[in-house]
Amino acid sequence: MKKAAIFALLIVVIYSCGSNDRGELVGVKAKKKWFSEKPFGMALIPGGSFTMGKQDQDVLGGMNTPPKTVTVRPYYMDETEITNNEYKEFVYWVRDSIVRTRLAYQQEFAEMSVNPDPNGTAPSGGIHEFKFAVADTTDASAYQKYMYENYWSLGDGIDSIKPLNWGPEIIWEKEDFPDLDYVEVMDSLYISREEAIDGVRTFNTKFLKYRYSWFDRDNAARKGGNRKDFVKTEVLNIYPDTTVWVKDFNYSYNDPMHQDYFYHQSYGDYPVVGVTWGQANAFCNWRTKKKNDYLRGRKNATSVPDFRLPTEAEWEYAARGGLEFATYPWGSGGTTSDRGCFLANFKPVRGNYAVDGALYTMEAKSFNANDYGLYNMAGNVSEWTNTAYNLSSYQMASTMNPNVEDRKNKRKIIRGGSWKDVAYFLEVGSRDYEYADTARSYIGFRTVQNYIGTSNK
Repeated sequence: MKKAAIFALLIVVIYSCGSNDRGELVGVKAKKKWFSEKPFGMALIPGGSFTMGKQDQDVLGGMNTPPKTVTVRPYYMDETEITNNEYKEFVYWVRDSIVRTRLAYQQEFAEMSVNPDPNGTAPSGGIHEFKFAVADTTDASAYQKYMYENYWSLGDGIDSIKPLNWGPEIIWEKEDFPDLDYVEVMDSLYISREEAIDGVRTFNTKFLKYRYSWFDRDNAARKGGNRKDFVKTEVLNIYPDTTVWVKDFNYSYNDPMHQDYFYHQSYGDYPVVGVTWGQANAFCNWRTKKKNDYLRGRKNATSVPDFRLPTEAEWEYAARGGLEFATYPWGSGGTTSDRGCFLANFKPVRGNYAVDGALYTMEAKSFNANDYGLYNMAGNVSEWTNTAYNLSSYQMASTMNPNVEDRKNKRKIIRGGSWKDVAYFLEVGSRDYEYADTARSYIGFRTVQNYIGTSNK
């Protein structure tokens, strides 16, 4: 009897360890249920159909916004324009990556320059704290050893893919530099003494170059061929052009804005300006990388969809806030409330810029949000979209990634109007353009992310 019970128990254990689908098609089971997480600072735009373009009189006679019915899928959109503080995080990440790369290469040189320790102990302290990660593979896993030997140890300079050591804090105070090798690296990254003002040397912004790759899905689908032929790599300087405040207005004293707008912390919550279309795309790539790098360190995590610039249709749909045939994000009517207060930051009253409460830009979260929870979809700064400009019609760009042809079109749609524009450009149906390689003191951007459902069940 005891043997029979043990045999029955063994059969149950074996059956439970095997497949229990009874031969039915049940699909692949996910290791863990996945839930769509609303990105911080973004609002969910529900998607749907709307009449895009101007439904009333075309006052300027542009004939470039013919009304048509457009459908957009659900997506997330930033509640505000990207701020100086948010863009600074990108700039500082690029800066710190460059510094750590230079320090790591200098550490390798310093290590080769010293006499080897007879006890086999590697030098430590100072510049040696910043050596490349996994440089010592003694205790590394088999996968880490393979990757280091076959990939990480290859390349040099900007082509290097050696993993950086993000552990130790970078020392910025000159008096605290730990050794001569560290001083040599930092000295090479700062402006020269001849360029310094009052002897104050700052980080040379010409080194702030971000390198990233993107896959041209559209052309790959149409033309086919080797995948590597459609992987595009770009390298560009990502520091905002702070001189736009002076160059955009020849007869205005905007030197204080040129000196302080991106630099001073009092403007941290104001929209970033002086950013080209290409720099805005680079920011989107970095934001995607930042989130996915974090998720890779978590168990059973799934990567998020790319952050990107909105298409023109997505931007207009979000700006309308669900109000069909509205003139402005807050509805139809004028640009003031029933109490005579202005509803946006723009150029009212024959050029009296300050009458609406601001001479230039305002905080990104100012005035009232529209019904989708989005701030300043009219006024403050115009915003880059992912769509190329076509005079006679709306040219829709890919919702996933701008393709090569779209990138080659140098004119890009900007929307929303800005602090220096008249009320006409605040209307949700108004459109304008700027050249992709041009930065302005009145153009910023906000990002979107595809919405892919709430859960996998």
